[in-house]
Amino acid sequence: MSGADLLSVSGLRISIRSDEGVARVLDHVDLTLARGRVLGVVGESGCGKSTLIRAIMGILPAGAHVDAGGIRFEGRDLLRMTETELNRGIRGGRIGFIPQDPYLALNPVFTVGTQLMEIMRRHAARDGKRGSALRAAFRARLVALLRRVHLPDPEGAFGRYPHQFSGGQRQRLLIAAALACAPGLLIADEPTTALDVTTQQQILDLLRALAGELDVAILFVTHDLGVVARLCDDMSVIYAGQTVESGPTRQVLDHPAHPYTRALVACHPARAQGFAGIAGSVPSPLAPSPGCRFAPRCAEAADGCAHRAPHLRPMPQGPERRVDCRLYDPAARP
Repeated sequence: MSGADLLSVSGLRISIRSDEGVARVLDHVDLTLARGRVLGVVGESGCGKSTLIRAIMGILPAGAHVDAGGIRFEGRDLLRMTETELNRGIRGGRIGFIPQDPYLALNPVFTVGTQLMEIMRRHAARDGKRGSALRAAFRARLVALLRRVHLPDPEGAFGRYPHQFSGGQRQRLLIAAALACAPGLLIADEPTTALDVTTQQQILDLLRALAGELDVAILFVTHDLGVVARLCDDMSVIYAGQTVESGPTRQVLDHPAHPYTRALVACHPARAQGFAGIAGSVPSPLAPSPGCRFAPRCAEAADGCAHRAPHLRPMPQGPERRVDCRLYDPAARP
Protein backbone atom coordinates (compact mmCIF):
# COMPACT_ATOMS: atom_id res chain seq x y z
CA MET A 1 0.00 0.00 0.00
CA SER A 2 1.58 3.25 -1.12
CA GLY A 3 1.24 6.54 0.71
CA ALA A 4 -1.30 7.72 -1.88
CA ASP A 5 -3.61 4.71 -1.46
CA LEU A 6 -6.71 5.17 0.67
CA LEU A 7 -7.87 1.56 0.28
CA SER A 8 -5.79 -1.50 -0.48
CA VAL A 9 -7.07 -5.06 -0.88
CA SER A 10 -4.26 -7.59 -1.32
CA GLY A 11 -4.46 -11.32 -1.97
CA LEU A 12 -7.91 -11.56 -0.41
CA ARG A 13 -9.27 -15.10 -0.13
CA ILE A 14 -12.66 -15.80 1.44
CA SER A 15 -14.49 -19.10 1.79
CA ILE A 16 -18.01 -19.82 3.03
CA ARG A 17 -19.10 -23.12 4.53
CA SER A 18 -22.41 -24.47 3.30
CA ASP A 19 -24.34 -27.75 3.36
CA GLU A 20 -22.80 -28.56 0.00
CA GLY A 21 -19.21 -27.91 1.05
CA VAL A 22 -16.75 -25.04 1.23
CA ALA A 23 -17.26 -22.35 -1.41
CA ARG A 24 -14.17 -20.30 -2.29
CA VAL A 25 -16.06 -17.15 -3.25
CA LEU A 26 -12.97 -14.92 -3.38
CA ASP A 27 -9.63 -16.40 -4.34
CA HIS A 28 -6.95 -13.73 -4.65
CA VAL A 29 -8.57 -10.34 -5.19
CA ASP A 30 -6.29 -7.30 -5.42
CA LEU A 31 -7.13 -3.62 -5.81
CA THR A 32 -5.96 -0.18 -4.72
CA LEU A 33 -7.86 3.08 -4.60
CA ALA A 34 -6.46 6.58 -4.01
CA ARG A 35 -8.23 9.66 -2.63
CA GLY A 36 -10.36 11.51 -5.16
CA ARG A 37 -10.32 8.58 -7.61
CA VAL A 38 -13.19 6.43 -8.83
CA LEU A 39 -12.54 2.69 -9.23
CA GLY A 40 -15.00 0.49 -11.10
CA VAL A 41 -15.24 -3.18 -10.12
CA VAL A 42 -16.68 -5.18 -13.02
CA GLY A 43 -17.75 -8.78 -13.49
CA GLU A 44 -20.69 -11.06 -14.19
CA SER A 45 -23.20 -12.02 -11.50
CA GLY A 46 -21.65 -14.60 -9.20
CA CYS A 47 -18.08 -13.34 -9.59
CA GLY A 48 -17.75 -12.13 -5.99
CA LYS A 49 -18.40 -8.39 -6.22
CA SER A 50 -20.92 -8.34 -3.38
CA THR A 51 -18.68 -10.48 -1.16
CA LEU A 52 -15.86 -8.01 -1.75
CA ILE A 53 -18.09 -5.13 -0.56
CA ARG A 54 -19.16 -7.10 2.50
CA ALA A 55 -15.56 -7.91 3.36
CA ILE A 56 -14.52 -4.25 3.20
CA MET A 57 -17.43 -3.20 5.41
CA GLY A 58 -16.98 -6.11 7.81
CA ILE A 59 -20.44 -7.59 7.27
CA LEU A 60 -19.61 -11.02 5.87
CA PRO A 61 -22.36 -13.62 6.35
CA ALA A 62 -22.25 -16.31 9.00
CA GLY A 63 -19.95 -19.13 8.00
CA ALA A 64 -17.63 -16.90 6.00
CA HIS A 65 -13.93 -17.04 6.75
CA VAL A 66 -11.03 -14.89 5.56
CA ASP A 67 -8.41 -17.46 4.56
CA ALA A 68 -5.68 -15.05 3.45
CA GLY A 69 -4.93 -11.49 2.40
CA GLY A 70 -5.61 -8.11 3.89
CA ILE A 71 -7.80 -5.01 3.64
CA ARG A 72 -6.21 -1.72 4.71
CA PHE A 73 -8.11 1.56 4.86
CA GLU A 74 -6.43 4.81 5.87
CA GLY A 75 -3.51 2.72 7.13
CA ARG A 76 -5.67 0.52 9.37
CA ASP A 77 -6.21 -3.23 8.96
CA LEU A 78 -9.98 -3.61 8.72
CA LEU A 79 -9.82 -7.38 9.18
CA ARG A 80 -8.31 -6.95 12.65
CA MET A 81 -10.83 -4.42 13.90
CA THR A 82 -13.58 -5.39 16.34
CA GLU A 83 -17.27 -4.98 15.62
CA THR A 84 -17.38 -2.02 18.00
CA GLU A 85 -14.43 -0.33 16.29
CA LEU A 86 -16.02 -0.82 12.87
CA ASN A 87 -19.37 0.57 14.03
CA ARG A 88 -17.88 3.61 15.75
CA GLY A 89 -15.14 4.61 13.37
CA ILE A 90 -15.67 3.02 9.95
CA ARG A 91 -19.19 2.08 8.84
CA GLY A 92 -21.32 5.12 8.09
CA GLY A 93 -18.48 7.36 9.22
CA ARG A 94 -15.24 6.99 7.28
CA ILE A 95 -16.86 4.62 4.78
CA GLY A 96 -20.23 5.56 3.31
CA PHE A 97 -22.47 3.17 1.40
CA ILE A 98 -24.88 3.81 -1.48
CA PRO A 99 -27.16 0.77 -1.96
CA GLN A 100 -28.47 -0.62 -5.20
CA ASP A 101 -32.22 -0.05 -4.84
CA PRO A 102 -33.39 3.42 -3.73
CA TYR A 103 -36.93 2.09 -3.33
CA LEU A 104 -36.01 -0.36 -0.56
CA ALA A 105 -33.21 1.44 1.28
CA LEU A 106 -35.34 4.00 3.13
CA ASN A 107 -37.80 3.13 5.89
CA PRO A 108 -41.30 4.09 4.67
CA VAL A 109 -42.73 4.82 8.14
CA PHE A 110 -40.23 7.53 9.14
CA THR A 111 -39.67 10.93 7.58
CA VAL A 112 -36.50 11.53 5.61
CA GLY A 113 -35.33 14.04 8.21
CA THR A 114 -35.68 11.52 11.04
CA GLN A 115 -33.61 8.94 9.15
CA LEU A 116 -30.88 11.36 8.11
CA MET A 117 -30.58 12.83 11.61
CA GLU A 118 -30.22 9.32 13.05
CA ILE A 119 -27.22 8.72 10.79
CA MET A 120 -25.65 11.93 12.02
CA ARG A 121 -26.42 11.08 15.65
CA ARG A 122 -24.70 7.70 15.39
CA HIS A 123 -21.63 8.54 13.30
CA ALA A 124 -20.91 12.28 13.01
CA ALA A 125 -18.36 14.24 15.02
CA ARG A 126 -19.97 16.43 17.66
CA ASP A 127 -17.24 19.11 17.92
CA GLY A 128 -18.16 19.82 21.54
CA LYS A 129 -21.79 20.67 20.74
CA ARG A 130 -24.74 19.23 22.66
CA GLY A 131 -28.51 19.36 22.71
CA SER A 132 -30.22 21.87 20.44
CA ALA A 133 -26.91 23.30 19.18
CA LEU A 134 -25.83 19.84 18.01
CA ARG A 135 -29.17 19.16 16.31
CA ALA A 136 -29.02 22.53 14.56
CA ALA A 137 -25.49 21.83 13.32
CA PHE A 138 -26.50 18.41 12.03
CA ARG A 139 -29.56 19.81 10.27
CA ALA A 140 -27.56 22.61 8.67
CA ARG A 141 -25.03 20.13 7.27
CA LEU A 142 -27.75 17.85 5.93
CA VAL A 143 -29.64 20.71 4.26
CA ALA A 144 -26.38 21.82 2.62
CA LEU A 145 -25.77 18.28 1.36
CA LEU A 146 -29.32 17.94 0.01
CA ARG A 147 -28.84 21.21 -1.82
CA ARG A 148 -25.47 19.98 -3.14
CA VAL A 149 -27.03 16.82 -4.60
CA HIS A 150 -29.66 19.02 -6.29
CA LEU A 151 -32.68 17.83 -4.32
CA PRO A 152 -35.60 20.27 -4.75
CA ASP A 153 -36.66 22.11 -1.58
CA PRO A 154 -34.03 20.59 0.76
CA GLU A 155 -35.52 22.26 3.87
CA GLY A 156 -38.99 20.89 3.13
CA ALA A 157 -37.60 17.41 2.39
CA PHE A 158 -37.01 16.84 6.12
CA GLY A 159 -40.72 16.51 6.84
CA ARG A 160 -41.58 14.29 3.88
CA TYR A 161 -41.73 10.50 3.62
CA PRO A 162 -39.78 8.34 1.13
CA HIS A 163 -42.86 7.60 -1.02
CA GLN A 164 -43.14 11.33 -1.73
CA PHE A 165 -39.89 11.28 -3.73
CA SER A 166 -39.15 9.89 -7.18
CA GLY A 167 -36.56 7.15 -7.71
CA GLY A 168 -33.90 9.62 -8.77
CA GLN A 169 -34.66 11.87 -5.80
CA ARG A 170 -34.43 8.92 -3.43
CA GLN A 171 -31.01 8.05 -4.83
CA ARG A 172 -29.92 11.65 -4.23
CA LEU A 173 -31.14 11.30 -0.65
CA LEU A 174 -29.05 8.14 -0.25
CA ILE A 175 -25.97 9.87 -1.67
CA ALA A 176 -26.45 12.70 0.81
CA ALA A 177 -26.86 10.16 3.61
CA ALA A 178 -23.64 8.43 2.59
CA LEU A 179 -21.81 11.78 2.61
CA ALA A 180 -23.36 13.03 5.85
CA CYS A 181 -20.40 12.14 8.08
CA ALA A 182 -17.67 13.29 5.65
CA PRO A 183 -16.35 9.85 4.65
CA GLY A 184 -13.07 9.23 2.87
CA LEU A 185 -14.56 6.38 0.84
CA LEU A 186 -17.95 5.79 -0.79
CA ILE A 187 -18.92 2.27 -1.79
CA ALA A 188 -21.63 2.30 -4.46
CA ASP A 189 -23.32 -1.04 -5.19
CA GLU A 190 -24.80 -0.61 -8.69
CA PRO A 191 -26.69 2.50 -7.53
CA THR A 192 -28.14 3.34 -10.95
CA THR A 193 -29.59 -0.07 -11.86
CA ALA A 194 -33.18 0.80 -10.88
CA LEU A 195 -33.15 4.22 -12.59
CA ASP A 196 -34.10 5.32 -16.09
CA VAL A 197 -31.32 6.30 -18.49
CA THR A 198 -31.68 10.06 -18.10
CA THR A 199 -31.71 9.90 -14.30
CA GLN A 200 -28.82 7.44 -14.38
CA GLN A 201 -26.67 9.93 -16.28
CA GLN A 202 -27.52 12.68 -13.81
CA ILE A 203 -26.50 10.51 -10.84
CA LEU A 204 -23.24 9.48 -12.53
CA ASP A 205 -22.38 13.12 -13.28
CA LEU A 206 -23.16 14.00 -9.66
CA LEU A 207 -20.89 11.26 -8.28
CA ARG A 208 -18.08 12.29 -10.62
CA ALA A 209 -18.35 15.91 -9.45
CA LEU A 210 -18.51 14.94 -5.77
CA ALA A 211 -15.38 12.80 -6.03
CA GLY A 212 -13.39 15.78 -7.24
CA GLU A 213 -14.93 18.49 -5.06
CA LEU A 214 -14.92 16.57 -1.78
CA ASP A 215 -11.75 14.55 -2.43
CA VAL A 216 -13.67 11.37 -1.66
CA ALA A 217 -12.75 8.03 -3.25
CA ILE A 218 -15.52 5.94 -4.81
CA LEU A 219 -15.56 2.17 -5.20
CA PHE A 220 -18.24 1.64 -7.85
CA VAL A 221 -19.48 -1.93 -8.33
CA THR A 222 -21.30 -2.61 -11.58
CA HIS A 223 -21.76 -4.97 -14.51
CA ASP A 224 -22.19 -2.11 -17.00
CA LEU A 225 -19.04 -1.16 -18.92
CA GLY A 226 -20.78 1.94 -20.25
CA VAL A 227 -21.16 3.24 -16.70
CA VAL A 228 -17.49 2.45 -16.01
CA ALA A 229 -16.40 4.33 -19.13
CA ARG A 230 -18.41 7.39 -18.12
CA LEU A 231 -17.55 7.52 -14.42
CA CYS A 232 -14.40 5.62 -13.45
CA ASP A 233 -10.73 6.63 -13.53
CA ASP A 234 -9.60 3.03 -13.06
CA MET A 235 -11.21 -0.39 -13.29
CA SER A 236 -10.71 -3.87 -11.89
CA VAL A 237 -12.18 -6.92 -13.63
CA ILE A 238 -13.15 -9.86 -11.40
CA TYR A 239 -13.96 -13.33 -12.66
CA ALA A 240 -14.97 -16.28 -10.46
CA GLY A 241 -13.58 -14.58 -7.37
CA GLN A 242 -10.24 -13.58 -8.89
CA THR A 243 -8.87 -10.28 -10.18
CA VAL A 244 -7.99 -10.95 -13.82
CA GLU A 245 -7.18 -7.44 -15.07
CA SER A 246 -6.84 -3.91 -13.72
CA GLY A 247 -5.63 -0.52 -14.85
CA PRO A 248 -6.72 2.93 -16.07
CA THR A 249 -10.22 2.66 -17.49
CA ARG A 250 -9.48 4.06 -20.93
CA GLN A 251 -6.48 1.79 -21.41
CA VAL A 252 -8.37 -1.33 -20.36
CA LEU A 253 -11.44 -0.60 -22.49
CA ASP A 254 -9.49 0.46 -25.57
CA HIS A 255 -6.93 -2.36 -25.31
CA PRO A 256 -8.33 -5.17 -23.14
CA ALA A 257 -5.67 -7.78 -22.42
CA HIS A 258 -7.33 -10.69 -20.64
CA PRO A 259 -9.60 -12.87 -22.83
CA TYR A 260 -12.43 -12.40 -20.32
CA THR A 261 -12.13 -8.61 -20.47
CA ARG A 262 -12.07 -8.75 -24.27
CA ALA A 263 -15.21 -10.88 -24.21
CA LEU A 264 -17.00 -8.43 -21.90
CA VAL A 265 -16.07 -5.48 -24.09
CA ALA A 266 -17.19 -7.35 -27.22
CA CYS A 267 -20.62 -7.95 -25.62
CA HIS A 268 -21.29 -4.26 -24.99
CA PRO A 269 -23.99 -2.89 -27.36
CA ALA A 270 -21.60 -0.15 -28.54
CA ARG A 271 -19.11 -2.79 -29.75
CA ALA A 272 -21.21 -5.86 -30.49
CA GLN A 273 -22.21 -6.89 -34.00
CA GLY A 274 -25.74 -8.11 -33.39
CA PHE A 275 -26.56 -10.32 -30.41
CA ALA A 276 -23.42 -11.21 -28.44
CA GLY A 277 -22.65 -13.23 -25.34
CA ILE A 278 -20.04 -15.38 -23.63
CA ALA A 279 -20.64 -19.11 -23.99
CA GLY A 280 -20.85 -21.09 -20.76
CA SER A 281 -21.26 -19.76 -17.23
CA VAL A 282 -19.24 -18.71 -14.20
CA PRO A 283 -17.90 -21.87 -12.50
CA SER A 284 -19.16 -22.91 -9.09
CA PRO A 285 -16.99 -21.77 -6.18
CA LEU A 286 -17.54 -25.20 -4.59
CA ALA A 287 -15.12 -26.94 -6.95
CA PRO A 288 -12.77 -24.34 -8.45
CA SER A 289 -10.27 -25.30 -11.11
CA PRO A 290 -6.62 -25.39 -9.99
CA GLY A 291 -5.75 -23.41 -13.11
CA CYS A 292 -7.32 -20.47 -14.90
CA ARG A 293 -11.02 -20.39 -14.07
CA PHE A 294 -11.91 -18.81 -17.39
CA ALA A 295 -10.19 -21.60 -19.36
CA PRO A 296 -13.40 -23.63 -20.09
CA ARG A 297 -14.93 -20.56 -21.78
CA CYS A 298 -11.77 -19.16 -23.35
CA ALA A 299 -11.11 -19.43 -27.09
CA GLU A 300 -7.38 -18.92 -26.47
CA ALA A 301 -6.92 -21.55 -23.77
CA ALA A 302 -3.96 -23.91 -24.08
CA ASP A 303 -3.50 -27.38 -22.61
CA GLY A 304 -1.87 -26.11 -19.42
CA CYS A 305 -4.38 -23.35 -18.64
CA ALA A 306 -6.78 -25.61 -16.74
CA HIS A 307 -4.02 -26.95 -14.47
CA ARG A 308 -1.57 -24.11 -13.88
CA ALA A 309 -2.85 -20.98 -12.17
CA PRO A 310 -1.58 -17.70 -13.68
CA HIS A 311 -0.53 -14.74 -11.53
CA LEU A 312 -1.44 -11.08 -11.71
CA ARG A 313 1.56 -9.36 -13.28
CA PRO A 314 2.41 -5.86 -14.54
CA MET A 315 2.15 -5.18 -18.27
CA PRO A 316 4.59 -3.17 -20.42
CA GLN A 317 2.26 -0.12 -20.27
CA GLY A 318 3.26 0.41 -16.62
CA PRO A 319 2.87 -1.08 -13.12
CA GLU A 320 -0.68 0.25 -12.78
CA ARG A 321 -1.78 -2.00 -15.67
CA ARG A 322 -1.89 -5.67 -14.61
CA VAL A 323 -3.27 -8.89 -16.06
CA ASP A 324 -3.65 -12.47 -14.86
CA CYS A 325 -3.17 -14.66 -17.96
CA ARG A 326 -0.55 -17.09 -19.29
CA LEU A 327 -0.54 -15.11 -22.58
CA TYR A 328 1.54 -12.51 -20.73
CA ASP A 329 3.71 -14.95 -18.78
CA PRO A 330 7.06 -15.43 -20.53
CA ALA A 331 7.63 -18.72 -18.68
CA ALA A 332 4.39 -20.18 -20.01
CA ARG A 333 4.98 -19.36 -23.68
CA PRO A 334 5.95 -22.22 -25.99
